[in-house]
Amino acid sequence: MKLLTPALLGACLALAFAAPAGNVRWCLQSDQEMRKCGDLAAKAPVFSCVKRQSSLACIQAVKAGEADAITLDGGDIYTAGLNNYDLHPIIAEDYGRDTDTCYYAVAVAKKGTKFGIRALRGKKSCHTGLGKSAGWNIPIGTLVSLGEINWGGTEEGSVEPAVSNFFSASCVPGATNLPTKLCQLCKGDCSRSQKEPYYDYNGAFQCLADGAGDVAFVKHLTVPDNVKDDYELLCKDDSRAPIDSYKTCHWAKVPAHAVVSRKDPELAKLIYKSLTAVQGFDLFSSENYAPAKNLMFKDSTERLLELPPNTDSFLYLGAEYMSIISSLKKEQNADTESGTIRWCAVGHAETVKCDSWSTASLDEEHAQIECQNGATVEECVKKIMRNEADAIAIDGGQVYTAGKCGLVPVMVEQYVKELCNATGSRQQASSYYAVAVVKRASGVTWANLKGKRSCHTGIGRTAGWNIPMGHIHKINNNCDFSDFFPSGCAPGADPASSFCSQCAGSGKAVGDDAKCKASADEQYYGYAGAFRCLVEGAGDVAFIKHTIVQENSDGKGPAWAQGVNSMDYGLICPGKGVVSISEYASCNLAKVPAHAVVTRPERRNAVIRTLLQQQVRFGSSVTDSSFMMFKSLNGNKNLLFKDSTECLLELKAGMTYESFLGPDYMTAMASLRQCSATTPDLEKSCTFHSCQQKN
Repeated sequence: MKLLTPALLGACLALAFAAPAGNVRWCLQSDQEMRKCGDLAAKAPVFSCVKRQSSLACIQAVKAGEADAITLDGGDIYTAGLNNYDLHPIIAEDYGRDTDTCYYAVAVAKKGTKFGIRALRGKKSCHTGLGKSAGWNIPIGTLVSLGEINWGGTEEGSVEPAVSNFFSASCVPGATNLPTKLCQLCKGDCSRSQKEPYYDYNGAFQCLADGAGDVAFVKHLTVPDNVKDDYELLCKDDSRAPIDSYKTCHWAKVPAHAVVSRKDPELAKLIYKSLTAVQGFDLFSSENYAPAKNLMFKDSTERLLELPPNTDSFLYLGAEYMSIISSLKKEQNADTESGTIRWCAVGHAETVKCDSWSTASLDEEHAQIECQNGATVEECVKKIMRNEADAIAIDGGQVYTAGKCGLVPVMVEQYVKELCNATGSRQQASSYYAVAVVKRASGVTWANLKGKRSCHTGIGRTAGWNIPMGHIHKINNNCDFSDFFPSGCAPGADPASSFCSQCAGSGKAVGDDAKCKASADEQYYGYAGAFRCLVEGAGDVAFIKHTIVQENSDGKGPAWAQGVNSMDYGLICPGKGVVSISEYASCNLAKVPAHAVVTRPERRNAVIRTLLQQQVRFGSSVTDSSFMMFKSLNGNKNLLFKDSTECLLELKAGMTYESFLGPDYMTAMASLRQCSATTPDLEKSCTFHSCQQKN
């Protein structure tokens, strides 16, 4: 008998697990949901119904190809996105104008009971379910972060015993194998299913209404209109507020429930098309199946919205929510466990430098720097969001995208040595000028720029793309920039676009897959790369930083820059002819913030502490070290940090990406973002709904 090869076996398994053509198998968790699904299938035969005992069992069924879709809460979306399942959210519930694809996690108590959030110890609590967003992750994560619940992290064991010690009794559906007090108030079997009357939002509220509990952790739309006057919200500032004041009195804004499936674009399209084509059946009502509620979808859903392509669970949930979950599941004391931070390097050349840094950072116990890598900055931002890496130093335009994804700037590169030790009013963040450089003899000016070939540092970069293209968009109000520049090199662009036509790649004769990649493997990437593009005749104008010509001419710079004379180049800007490269202060496109180190909010202190230690050992003032943080070797430039960096300065706590970039930059980005084609896919996924942003 002939044995199947691994590849052929995999293909056979994929076919076996695929949904029948034109059929969507929905996974349900209760008899009531099966009834509703059966009624849906009668109206829309494209659907069929698969029953499992829990959301985890449904996640496993979708992964195994035994079902195709299920609607999940944020906590379960997190679980579904873990590597062993790798399911992706494809469709979000939309709850209407006030909340869109988000909802508010709130704490509800009976009016007149007086206590606030700081007096919950010893009270009886009602939860929607173990691991669910509004009912568990948000309230328990908040109480831990406030120091109300004493829990030292996973070294002490799971958080559940600490919760059991905090409340006098609880109903936490799903906590059946945990301390008995967590199921003490439950009315049924304490399962995360409709078999437990106090399960889910309405069940947790009923637990409160029945007098079993003193506080219920639910979503903002849970309390029925006819009894709102009998209840109040507990606010994070220890006050109380009316039920309808959820916008100013909530514990977190949480991503909506979403439909998840396997990563299969065609299946995702089929599911969305099938749901939106349903007629004669109300997907968002459980009225015919009372007393059960929220069957298949939340009853408060008004419509379904298709998510941007490549949205995974981590992008959908957002960095802030991911921090809450990871604090409960993994790293409660991440900031104090060790001084090690995981730096993300982009491309091969940066990875080589990072590996050298890691080796140099070894002390008696461990390396202070560990290296992760990604093909692009976007991949590194994703790794930081997923807690697979901790930090990266990036350009302002990339800070903008990372900020939209919930990361925060914590340190900034300083290019003026005298300012590295400045204090008080003299301390200031570095900035630089975005300029347009041409060959003096070319006759190119700002006035005749249209139709010329352009050299850019990279798509989404500050000096190389955001600032110049923002100017050009204001002039012609045309989002098709190829109409203005018919060819050029903008690393990170679509390989088939005209903005990749002039790129050089890595210089390999054959098998070069680096062409137009947004990494140092592309010779025309970054500031020096864009200038090289101009020098070597691949473009007529280079959009770069004001110091780059001097750094790569008159005998300075790598091999390709030898023989370059700075006097042969000039600056162009609106309303002027060609001027000397030294006149950047009066002929520039914008003054913009320096590159910054970004990380997740909860890693801020660890990243700053370690980088301050590292620059003492390997910074610009050190001359006897085999490794230098702010120097690049082997003909490379600006690896990991700008080579012109003198030091890294700590940004004040609480600084947002908006305040770091400043109002002028934010205005320029708002103009440029009118062109959706210029918005990175990562940013689209991160900004799909408002609750991904920090409250």
